Amino acid sequence: MTSPTRRLILAGAGAGAAALGASFAWRKLNPPAASPVAQAFWARRFPGIDGAELDVARWRGKPLLVNFWATWCPPCVKELPEINQFYGEAKTKGWQVLGLAVDQAEPVTAFLKKTPLDFPIALAGPQGLSLVRELGNPAGGLPFSVVFDETGEISWRRLGVSRLEDLRQLAKS
Repeated sequence: MTSPTRRLILAGAGAGAAALGASFAWRKLNPPAASPVAQAFWARRFPGIDGAELDVARWRGKPLLVNFWATWCPPCVKELPEINQFYGEAKTKGWQVLGLAVDQAEPVTAFLKKTPLDFPIALAGPQGLSLVRELGNPAGGLPFSVVFDETGEISWRRLGVSRLEDLRQLAKS
C-alpha cells in the first residue's frame, strides 16, 4: 500500500473514531427524554419511615431497582432478604434500591425492627397500587419490581418474587 493511501485510510479511521466518541459524549450530556410514565415517577415524593419526604429524583442517573411490597404480602416479605443481599453486592457497581411499601407506617416500622434492610424504604401507601398499574402492572399485584436505567427509563419489570440470581443477571447486563 502506498504511503498516501495508508494516510488516507488512517485519517478516515481517526475521523470515524472521533465522530463515534463525540456521539457517546453527546448522549451522556444530553440523555434522551424519558417516557411520560417514567417522567411522572421521577417527579414523585414519598414519605419516609421517619416522616421526612424522599424525592425519588435524587436516585436518577444510576440504575435503580424499585420494589413495591407490603407487610401483609407473604411473597413480598420472602423476597426482601434477597433484594437486600443484591443491594449489598451491587451498590459498588452503582446500583441503587428503593423499597416502596404499599402499607401504613406502623406495620412497616415494626417489620423493619425485626428484619432490618440496608436500602431506603418509603411509604407508597394505598395509592402505591395505582402507581404499580401506571408502571406496567395492570393487575396491581404485589410484589412488583421495576428497574430504571441510567437515562431514567424503565428497562425491566417483574410481577412476583424477584430472585437474587435474576437480580444478579440484571447487574451484569
